[in-house]
Amino acid sequence: MPHDAIRDALDLATLRAVSALAEHGSLTAAAAAIGYSQPAISQRLQRFEARTGIALTERAGRGLRLTHAGRALLRHAVAVRGELDAAAAALAELGGLEAGRIRLAAFPSASATLVPALVRILAARHPGLAVSYVEAEPPEAVAAVRDDRADLAITFSYPGDRHDPHRDSARGLDVADYAEEEVRLVLPAGHPAADAGRAAGAGDPAGAVGTGASAALPALAELAGEDWIAGCPRCRGHLLEVCGVAGFEPRIVFETDNAAAVEGMVAEGLGVALLPELALAASARRPGVVTRATGERRTLHLVTARGAAPAVAAARRALAEVRERAGRGAGASTPEGSVG
Repeated sequence: MPHDAIRDALDLATLRAVSALAEHGSLTAAAAAIGYSQPAISQRLQRFEARTGIALTERAGRGLRLTHAGRALLRHAVAVRGELDAAAAALAELGGLEAGRIRLAAFPSASATLVPALVRILAARHPGLAVSYVEAEPPEAVAAVRDDRADLAITFSYPGDRHDPHRDSARGLDVADYAEEEVRLVLPAGHPAADAGRAAGAGDPAGAVGTGASAALPALAELAGEDWIAGCPRCRGHLLEVCGVAGFEPRIVFETDNAAAVEGMVAEGLGVALLPELALAASARRPGVVTRATGERRTLHLVTARGAAPAVAAARRALAEVRERAGRGAGASTPEGSVG
């Protein structure tokens, strides 16, 4: 039988029938699996044999099994099905990115740093993709993904955080580590602790990396008598924990979640604070403020639903690019430069 004649006799329906028969073991089960009637599958296999003289099945007791030729064709049918699945996925992704949407959520300092860079990349590469964004702290952002009000959330957690929202509330979601950033001690210029250890001046990047958690303890212990500026009660857990390890409870006299306000208060000598690098990058660096490496770090996460839409994969790729640019430009004054 000429090659061309065999090729012309092959079609996707025959390949599907062979695959289904091999997988399910009977014509009845194979037909049900691919949505055909049993006579339709039987006639298709018989038609192929009549046109080519090649039998794909043979009797085995009261049922059918693939012949040697059928098993040879099966290997190719599996490969063809894999290629068709890949083609369908690529077209679905393309369609989703050209006319789809993605709903983002992230914490405040990411709003001024990571999110603009992410949206810019998505707009340039996928102009038909509708992007929306809502600012939310990690617990609310995780809940938004879980409740299908957001497709991707950028969140954070601290080592040993007893209130980490990624523990119980994120069950059933995909939580991937994205980056780490340093938590820095923020001091007024001229403060005695500002000249100790490794310090960065007001115009320097807040990007120094400490030597580990233990490196923070002596510096914090020296600040036991200081007034502290901290976030809301829910947001100050990390400060209370590291100060507790250093042997004291911080005297919190000003409460704000606004990083620019924290720096303004520090610059006026009203207290000292701990701020992550992104928070420092998100606010204009004030004269009269010095930051010092503490060795403390927090982890940034990407939270998505399992089996997320193609637009989520595109956003992940864009965020990976933002991170790579940050790595190449570490120490730069751009927001991305402070993401490690």
